[in-house]
Amino acid sequence: MSLHDELTPKEIVAELNKFIVGQEEAKKMVAVALRSRFRRRSLEGKIKEEIIPKNIIMIGPTGVGKTEIARRLARLVNSPFVKVEATKFTEVGYVGRDVDSIIRELMECSVRMVKEERMKASEPKAAELAEERLLDLLAPLPAKEKKTPHPLDFIFQYTRSGAENLPAMEDESYLSELELNKNKRWELAQKLKAGELEEALVEMELDERMPPMLDIFSNFGMEEVGVNMQELFGNLIQRKKKKKKIPVKQARRILQQQEGEKLIDMDDVINEAIMRAEQSGIVFIDEIDKVTGEKAGAGPDVSREGVQRDILPIVEGSTVMTKYGPVKTDYILFIAAGAFHVASPSDLIPELQGRFPVRVELQSLSREDFRRILTEPENALTRQYAALLGTEGVELVFCEDGIDEIADTAYYLNEEMENIGARRLHTIMEKLLEDISYNAPELKGEKILIDRQYVKHKIKDIVKNKDLSRYIL
Repeated sequence: MSLHDELTPKEIVAELNKFIVGQEEAKKMVAVALRSRFRRRSLEGKIKEEIIPKNIIMIGPTGVGKTEIARRLARLVNSPFVKVEATKFTEVGYVGRDVDSIIRELMECSVRMVKEERMKASEPKAAELAEERLLDLLAPLPAKEKKTPHPLDFIFQYTRSGAENLPAMEDESYLSELELNKNKRWELAQKLKAGELEEALVEMELDERMPPMLDIFSNFGMEEVGVNMQELFGNLIQRKKKKKKIPVKQARRILQQQEGEKLIDMDDVINEAIMRAEQSGIVFIDEIDKVTGEKAGAGPDVSREGVQRDILPIVEGSTVMTKYGPVKTDYILFIAAGAFHVASPSDLIPELQGRFPVRVELQSLSREDFRRILTEPENALTRQYAALLGTEGVELVFCEDGIDEIADTAYYLNEEMENIGARRLHTIMEKLLEDISYNAPELKGEKILIDRQYVKHKIKDIVKNKDLSRYIL
């Protein structure tokens, strides 16, 4: 049982609260969906096969946390996760992406995750083998030029010239050089462990970087059938190798990667990745509301309902062929999201509506939400900017009244103009700190306070001029 299986719904919400402000109802729904997966895995027999995930539709304006909730949930449970936009897909027969590519992307993510885990587990052994190869580069064993005589040669030599002219079984110079080399390797091994040779140069044979394959098949959708053109022609085109001198620290990374690749069983990785994608994969379909609309006969709306029909089999449960093998979608959790300003979930085709039984509405952000976003999460914006400028030796301090003013301004602008949610904070912060960021190298050692007066001074005129604020903030 993994760590995330032991998390209760309340504990999952508590983890999400570290990164996302508000939206308690949405957090509650995804926590229940996650816990239901654990409950299903705990069952035995046919009833386990009958229980399918309860897919979710999140309804709410942009910038309120829909994508972030899904992304953080996937990271929390270490599940394969892919985010796609419904508008990038078109009905079969039209130019655009095939919906099956969603599952292929998920599978690529799953393989990458499992491979990274296996590589990390084999790091100690790979590091040891890499160090042995580094020693071979720094102090190669001497090549034995003279061939060791065959025992029968002794008989022929003896009969021709007598015992005094018998050939030596081992070359003394070779043995002497070997002994010296062993001593040198031991000394180098100690220096390597102590990190004294990191900048020393070693000569390695590296694969010459091949130019990327021309995208000549893109119009035919070759990338959508899981065909990797580089892999397809990789065996036909012999890779060239070239010798190059590189620092030991770089050579160690390359050699450790090579040794790590040899230590893992890719067949086992793929089997594990398929199981993980099928049983714990999460697909986030954004802008689902954009594929609803009138059934127009021409123009950009022509394939909207067709996209829904194509998505339906994947959500219902089907088998998609990938380059790693068939992947079943029956137990993948699908989370759809959209603003639904014009359309509503009832505008989706009935079959698709039925596959998203859980619906939750996310609320627009309040002044207090903006203030909490600026200060509470582990990756709060104020901490991010303070850390960035701290690299230049500038101490950036956000005062309480300054944070209040930023939150008030963000709320006001979202009310007066388009509501872009928490993304408004990014635009305000960039405008607020542009001069400090520009002059940071000359401000080393200084402490700068961001208080209400500073905030008003920087953005007051822009906020008052509505036409200007539409472009800048």
